Amino acid sequence: MRAIISGVSLLFLVFQIGCKSTSEANLKNGIWRATLSRDNQELPFLLDISKNPDGKTYNVYALNGAEKLSMDTAYFENDSLVITMQLFDAKIVAKAEDEHLKGVYYRLANGIVSGSLPFEAKFGEKYTFFKPGEAKSSKNVTGKWATVFINEETGDSTQALGVLNQTGTDVTGSFLTTTGDYRYLTGSVNGDSLFLSTFDGSNAKLFKAAIQDRKMVGSLKSGLKASRTWTATLDPNAKLPDANSLTFIKPGAERVDFKFADVSGKEWSLKDPQFAGKPVIIQIMGSWCPNCMDETNFLAPWYDKNKDRGVEIIGLSFERSDKPEVSNPKITKMIERFKINYPVVLAGTNTDEATAKALPMLNKVMSYPTTIFIDKKGKVREIHTGFSGPGTGKYYDEFVNEFNTLMDKLIAEK
Repeated sequence: MRAIISGVSLLFLVFQIGCKSTSEANLKNGIWRATLSRDNQELPFLLDISKNPDGKTYNVYALNGAEKLSMDTAYFENDSLVITMQLFDAKIVAKAEDEHLKGVYYRLANGIVSGSLPFEAKFGEKYTFFKPGEAKSSKNVTGKWATVFINEETGDSTQALGVLNQTGTDVTGSFLTTTGDYRYLTGSVNGDSLFLSTFDGSNAKLFKAAIQDRKMVGSLKSGLKASRTWTATLDPNAKLPDANSLTFIKPGAERVDFKFADVSGKEWSLKDPQFAGKPVIIQIMGSWCPNCMDETNFLAPWYDKNKDRGVEIIGLSFERSDKPEVSNPKITKMIERFKINYPVVLAGTNTDEATAKALPMLNKVMSYPTTIFIDKKGKVREIHTGFSGPGTGKYYDEFVNEFNTLMDKLIAEK
């Protein structure tokens, strides 16, 4: 009897191992063409999936042109691959069958699903909109485009600067706004139409446009529900308002001051000895904000390289919740991912009311990120609204040069 039970147990164990290995063992390493479906349209992007040495977890990267953006560690749960994006309260759960993944992209709010989109991926397909040689067009969208995005429901409009580069029928670039950029966009021109997309875990964007004579008229699908129309005019002189003129200290106010706690409970203020007599950069940010992550990816290594020159940075993180038990784990995750070695504090929620209360000396926090530069005497010398990330090409290079020039000046001052 005991032998029979042992045999049954062994058979059950083999069965369990076999079930587990069916989808996991067959999941192929390499590039997958993924799509999200919304409004009967596909938003395509590429994923790079590879098994970790532990044999149980996976590295997953979103590929947006030159960007290789890491997702959180993925794993199998039953027969489905789970790709988490904890900073952005999102995840993908997809059943694996041979060279196919099929499932759902979820957005979460306080751990509860708030919305979703169908997700699929096929292994080995390395294009976004069109297979190699399939797209054909005599149109060329290379250049600077004066752009307006319009919310048809509210009538609100957003001025933007489109910066596009076309090679053959392949297109890369971004749209810059006064509050940040739309990050790395990739796609194609086919016939008289432009197609662009991007996916970073938080933002999923699909741009389509009809190309006319020096003009484009198009639509933008963003996230789970947002839709906008847009028009663009080719204009080599197109530009946005000066990013250093939009946020400012109110008349009569002279300094920035605050007191907020970090994830350990330690309170920080600009009156602390660590900041005395040094230039200080205040980074207004949020763990939920992709543009903030781009800026952090620049600031964190810059600080490590330059802190011995006598300069400090402090991050004021405005989160979706002002409860430390909810937001501190996200801030911790952000600190770990970007190897941040300067203090980051929970300053409140990312609402106009909360930022006005936290920083009453500012006219308004209109963008995440916003960067405040303070000199050795505690005076605000410049406030930069938004951030033009590496997806904007020369505009990012210009920001880096201007940033270093200003910091060299503030550090050298007596």
